[in-house]
Amino acid sequence: MNWAGFAAAEPALARTAEARFGAYTHHVLATLRKDGSPRTTGLEVRFLGGELWLGMMPGSLKALDLRRDARFALQANPGEGTGMGGGDVRITGRAVEVEDPQTKAGYVKEVEPPEPFHLFRTELTEVVRTFVEDDAYLVLEIWQPGKPLRTVRRA
Repeated sequence: MNWAGFAAAEPALARTAEARFGAYTHHVLATLRKDGSPRTTGLEVRFLGGELWLGMMPGSLKALDLRRDARFALQANPGEGTGMGGGDVRITGRAVEVEDPQTKAGYVKEVEPPEPFHLFRTELTEVVRTFVEDDAYLVLEIWQPGKPLRTVRRA
C-alpha cells in the first residue's frame, strides 16, 4: 500500500507521521547489506502526490542495498533532548526504484535534487507511533495494511 492508501485508511495517524517527519530534514533509514546485517544512514524524505519518496545519491550504498533487497525501516528524527515532540514514528516497507523519466521529472520539479539520483517510492508494511500518555503509559499505535489500527498501552 502506498502513502495515499495509508492516509485514507488512517488519516489522523498519517497527519501525525507527516508532521513528525516534517519537523526535521534528516531521518534515519535502515537497509540490509549484502551479508544481511543492518546499515543505518541519514536520509531526507518527501511526501508528494500520495507517495512517500526516498531520494539518494547515485551509487550510494543505501540505494545499492535497496536494489538488492527492497526492505527498509525509516525512523523519524527524534529532535533535540528527550521530549520526542509528539512521539516517535517508524515506517517499514519495501522501496521500489522509479526509472520512469516522467515521474522522475515531476519529482525534480518539486524537490530540485542534485542530479543524477536514485528515486524510490515506498510500499508500506507498517507504521508505528510511540508516545507517552499522562506521564504513566507508553502507547504504541500500530497500523498494518488490511488490519485495524491497534493501540497498546504499557504501564
